[in-house]
Amino acid sequence: MGVTDRLVRHLLESDVPLERGPLTAAAAALAPEVAPLAGADVIVNAVDALAGLGPVERLLRDPDVTDVLINGPADVWVERHGELERTGIAYADDRAVIAAVERVIAPLGLRIDRASPAVDARLPDGSRLHAVIPPASVDGPIVAVRRFSEAVTDLDRLVEVGGINPEGAEMLRSSVTNRMNLLIAGGTGSGKTTLLNVLSKEIGSDERTVTVEDAAELKLVGHVVRLEARPPNAEGAGGISLRTLLRHALRLRPDRIVVGEVRGPEALDMIQAMSTGHDGSMSTIHANGPEEALWRLESLAATADAGVSTDTLRRQIRSSVDRIVFVARHRGTRLVSSISEVEPSGVIEVYPC
Repeated sequence: MGVTDRLVRHLLESDVPLERGPLTAAAAALAPEVAPLAGADVIVNAVDALAGLGPVERLLRDPDVTDVLINGPADVWVERHGELERTGIAYADDRAVIAAVERVIAPLGLRIDRASPAVDARLPDGSRLHAVIPPASVDGPIVAVRRFSEAVTDLDRLVEVGGINPEGAEMLRSSVTNRMNLLIAGGTGSGKTTLLNVLSKEIGSDERTVTVEDAAELKLVGHVVRLEARPPNAEGAGGISLRTLLRHALRLRPDRIVVGEVRGPEALDMIQAMSTGHDGSMSTIHANGPEEALWRLESLAATADAGVSTDTLRRQIRSSVDRIVFVARHRGTRLVSSISEVEPSGVIEVYPC
């Protein structure tokens, strides 16, 4: 048995709560007796094994890592600066990977097992975890952890890192201060949420903003009310949808509504909010271009089955969304590619960034 394993066993046999703070203190007290020659890394590894995802925890502490991908116990990858690289990290077996997932989701009231083989969770540090285990995953447990990057904190910093030029940044700033309704579009991992967070910081502190998110990632300042959706439990009960939250948001006296991402029938409620006095609202959507963003928004809104004709829905969308900001990832760098105006006749690019 290794030094770390001995320390872990002694911690498990004690009555210390399985929380990082108490575990660290207990491990430091036990180490001189259980592992007198061990370094500080043994304490960290032992705590990671009991209060985190185990060996990949050190990757999650690396500020350059944006994604940790576990394709099996001996196949762990990370994304740094937009590039995927394989690591030498390994778990003992499939059961060790599953146990690590169970460890971090249990305090959240979630579970994963053969009857419910997939889970989506927001970890305490704001990271998003998604895991799939057999029988849903064919070759063993699969885990993906996406960390929210704070490398870009405001528009000035976005200019510094080359994500947009100064003229484009000023156009975005004026779009927010002039209370335009904005839709941020782009592919997976293109930086939509990061840009939404950046733009939200341009909202005046005297305005009441209600955020509606699938998983709370936005970090706004000022007068902010945060709402977060919840998936149903294993019995299919207790879920709170984005659409339900949007309806609640409208009753909370918002000046603006910020929706983390529209991906279903809540699109209709967001469009109606934008066109009924909540100017300056913002959201993100998956799309491959500005024009496609409008088509997708229309398709999602149509799933609400509210009896609204296609022509009426299209007119409502084009009268409520003022600008579309398209973001893309190029050679590992996330860029604002264009800013477009939405007119009754279609989308008109007003600033190529």
